[in-house]
Amino acid sequence: VQLVESGGGLVQPGGSLRLSCAASGFPFSTVDMKWVRQAPGKELQWVSRINPRSSIRDYAGFVKGRFTISRDNANNMLYLQLNNLKTEDTAMYYCANDEVRGLGTQVTVSS
Repeated sequence: VQLVESGGGLVQPGGSLRLSCAASGFPFSTVDMKWVRQAPGKELQWVSRINPRSSIRDYAGFVKGRFTISRDNANNMLYLQLNNLKTEDTAMYYCANDEVRGLGTQVTVSS
């Protein structure tokens, strides 16, 4: 099982990023996928999840319409569109299934 995130970076408050996750080694199209994040010195925090058919997408309360999760089952890809980013969104972002998460991609929001 391998999950490889990309797309993080440094962005100003109010900016946007699109995170990607390339999945391999398991039946991606049949499992729920999620994004979690961890800020320095803080616990791992669930961000969003999506079911295999993309018919159910759940978000943590702090997202408040700013993030959009999506997936491309044909290419085993998971995405997270981050809009209107805030400084408190600074964290390492990880994609995960129920058993494994990737190494993460760093998102830093700073002016």
